[in-house]
Formats: sequence, structure tokens, C-alpha cells
Amino acid sequence: MLIYKVVETSQVDDLNLEQILNTWTYEGWQLEGIHFAMREASRRPGMAFVTFTREAEE
Repeated sequence: MLIYKVVETSQVDDLNLEQILNTWTYEGWQLEGIHFAMREASRRPGMAFVTFTREAEE
């Protein structure tokens, strides 16, 4: 069975996203995708949702 993990961050910069990716892949999670929530008045995203998957432990 596949399980999911979603990590939400409002610090959408390269260092923070890199830290999230390194932390959770080290724990055995595989990156599923990154989804950005855009601000209306800016070209930069206001939030990011990083999703990971892994097989459930029996």
C-alpha cells in the first residue's frame, strides 16, 4: 500500500525547498511533486506543497 506525506511551506526559496527534499528523502520518502500557490500581486509563489510517497510498513 502506498502512503503519502505532504509538507507545506510558506518559505518558497531554494534553500528551504532543498532542506525539505533532503530531510524527507533521507527518511525514505520519494518525491511525488511540488505544487506552488501563487500570489495575485507577485510573480513569486506564496506557498509550496511538497508531496512524497513510500510503501507502508507492514
